[in-house]
This record gives sequence, C-alpha cells and structure tokens, in this order.
Amino acid sequence: MPVDVLVETVIDRPVEEVAAYASDPRHAPEWYVNIQSIQWRTEPPLVVGSEMDFVARFLGRRISYTYRVTAFVPAERLAMSTAQGPFPMETTYTWEPVEAGTRMTLRNTGEPSGFARLGAGVLESAMRRSTTQDLARLKANLESGRS
Repeated sequence: MPVDVLVETVIDRPVEEVAAYASDPRHAPEWYVNIQSIQWRTEPPLVVGSEMDFVARFLGRRISYTYRVTAFVPAERLAMSTAQGPFPMETTYTWEPVEAGTRMTLRNTGEPSGFARLGAGVLESAMRRSTTQDLARLKANLESGRS
C-alpha cells in the first residue's frame, strides 16, 4: 500500500525568503521535528544531483537515509528521493505567492516494503501528524524572525 501525505500552510513571508530557507538542508533540524542532523555528501549549493545524509528519530526509532535532489527550481519546487534508507520515498516542496505571503506544500510519497508495508496506514498517519508539525514550526520560525 503506497503512502501519500500532502500538507500545506500559508506563511506570511515572501516566496523567495520561504523557499531559500526551506530548501537549505542546513536548516532542516531547525524546523523538522524529527530530523536530528544532516550532512552533505556533495558540495553545496543545492543543485539537481546533490546528496545529503539525514539522521532522524521517527516512531521511536533512529533512522538514517540519503536524499538525492531530483528537481530544483528556486522559489518554485524542490524534489528529493531517497538514494538509500528504510523505505523508498520522495519528498517534494512547492512554493507559490498568495495574497497573505507564500503557500508552501510538502508532499511525501513512497512504497513501504517488508514489515513496514503491513503498517502503512499507521505510518501514513504518523507522517501526516509529523509533517503538519514541521510546517507549523517552519511558519512560526519564519514569521517570528527566528530563521
């Protein structure tokens, strides 16, 4: 059973500011609830083909995975997929200007395998909860100037 989680928020900041902050992997531990660290495998800046190692804590477990950037249009869209890790996943950010600032979407899709496949519904619910918290934290950081 595939997992497909899409959440969005409106952030009262310009698109360029939101996208620049959210697409910089160095900021991920500041706004992702579960991400503990990130380390570049390739040299910055972020471009198609860039790779980063992430360490996270999710559902009580430590997980590590490598993301590879598959698409990047500054201030519009960023897509990354796992190059290795616990289950194949793609994460996509989009940004668009709206009257109140920036609408940002964050989508995670993937196909759990093995034992994780049996708990795909629970996994999807936990991912939705976590991703909603992540965007709320990003919004709070950017709107308060803590970024």
